[in-house]
Amino acid sequence: IQHVDSNGNILQAGDTVVLIQDLKVKGANFTAKRGTAVRRISLDQDNAEHIEGKVDGQHIVILTKYVKKVK
Repeated sequence: IQHVDSNGNILQAGDTVVLIQDLKVKGANFTAKRGTAVRRISLDQDNAEHIEGKVDGQHIVILTKYVKKVK
């Protein structure tokens, strides 16, 4: 399984990504703002569209189509 960001770049565990749009976080009652950096991501081995990371101290699952890899 390969995880790719919105621009087609291959993501690896430990990468840093940036959100490309505001995302409502279900169950946490906050919105992750566009431009927020998510550091040290981990990859979901069962689903190529899911990555995991921490935003505002909350561990969340993010769809890869909403992130851009930081070079």
